[in-house]
Amino acid sequence: MAEQYQVSGESAAEISASIEAGVVRGDWVSGAALPPVRVLAGALHVSPATVAKAYQELRQRGVIETEGRRGTRVRSRPAVAGPRSGLRTPVPAGLRDLSTGEPDQRLLPSLGPALTAVAARIGPAQGYASAVTMPELADAARPRLLGEGVPVDGADIVVTAGALDSIERVLGAHLRPGDTVAIEDPGWAALIDLLAALGLRAAPVAVDEEGPDPEALAAALRSGARAVVVTVRAQNPTGAAVSAERADRLRSLLSGHPGVVVIEDDHAAELADRPPYCIGPVTGSWAFIRSASKPFGPDLRIAVLAGDETTVARVAGRMRIGTGWVSTVLQRMLLWLWQDPGVTELVARAAETYGTTRSRLRAALRAKGVEAHGDTGINVWVPVPDETRVVTGLRDRGYAVAPGAFFRLESPPGIRITISTLGHGEIDDLAGAIAAAVHPTGAAAPMR
Repeated sequence: MAEQYQVSGESAAEISASIEAGVVRGDWVSGAALPPVRVLAGALHVSPATVAKAYQELRQRGVIETEGRRGTRVRSRPAVAGPRSGLRTPVPAGLRDLSTGEPDQRLLPSLGPALTAVAARIGPAQGYASAVTMPELADAARPRLLGEGVPVDGADIVVTAGALDSIERVLGAHLRPGDTVAIEDPGWAALIDLLAALGLRAAPVAVDEEGPDPEALAAALRSGARAVVVTVRAQNPTGAAVSAERADRLRSLLSGHPGVVVIEDDHAAELADRPPYCIGPVTGSWAFIRSASKPFGPDLRIAVLAGDETTVARVAGRMRIGTGWVSTVLQRMLLWLWQDPGVTELVARAAETYGTTRSRLRAALRAKGVEAHGDTGINVWVPVPDETRVVTGLRDRGYAVAPGAFFRLESPPGIRITISTLGHGEIDDLAGAIAAAVHPTGAAAPMR
């Protein structure tokens, strides 16, 4: 047991509350091992069943996790906020930070003109009865999505506070704690954390450059998955994009499971440099989510969710008795950003810049015998034999990258490199550092 914090309590509820309080205060750091059930039971003079129940409660709320022989540990990002909470591991001063997963601030449109334009047109503040998804935003979203082949003709549309908010609301509308959700592996770290916090089970689905592997998804469906989340393009962390052929195969597979909820995440939206190939609607419940955060800035917490009537009605209804709605000020800003030709040109230029940087880095790594993936988006995924060794080796060479452990369930080790701020003049040095960290005993033969 950690010397700086002693667990207390006589009931399962008291014990779990004590551990959670320690996590909140930072006495239990992420990755810290909790005592074995029998050891803690002996220290507290309670039955092992009481401690086991306390641990179960904490696991169901996403505070801790059990990792086989490694025992029970505090999650890397527990679902409670404390003084050391953050979205990612702190980066030491002086390192070239390629771990963020964020777009380049210099390539984002300024929100000032949008806010000024909206302020000039806006009237009195919306009241509780009238503040909903703006019809004009929904009307603008529909042809915009249809123009890229997203089948939303006739679909209902609601505005939410971002991609993860949308996913949480759709899952909450259809699933209950204990249900299984098929997710990409490696996949979005925040989604893995969300499922843990909701008490949902994650069924890993392997990913290649064309998207989720159909055989792996079939296995997850056989295991009882009630929902599947697919990133249509710019998958985080691998940069995979669902191809037209893969979409057809997944559509055929899911047509045999009409009760499964299909959630398609288009978080990169206009920043992606290829069209999305959609799977749904193919089951009874379907949602397509397009976020504004990547192309227009992470602080613009807004997304458009299109889906079947029941799903959208449940999401909107749950919002009505909670947050109520997404501010119409934000909705009007998004509408303005969509309609401004200068912003459209800037976003297109950013997508082209990211595409060129990705391609150059992958080519440089390939020339040094290092495998790398990343067809779309702002990240490149590099499979590695030992994450700790490679991350440490790159840190010693002046680079901070994201360890693959944040994104993996059962998939092999890797590292994620965010290329959004990477200058072309830095690529060769970075590729050399990665190759040296991956193959420390000498250069590998060039890949063909």
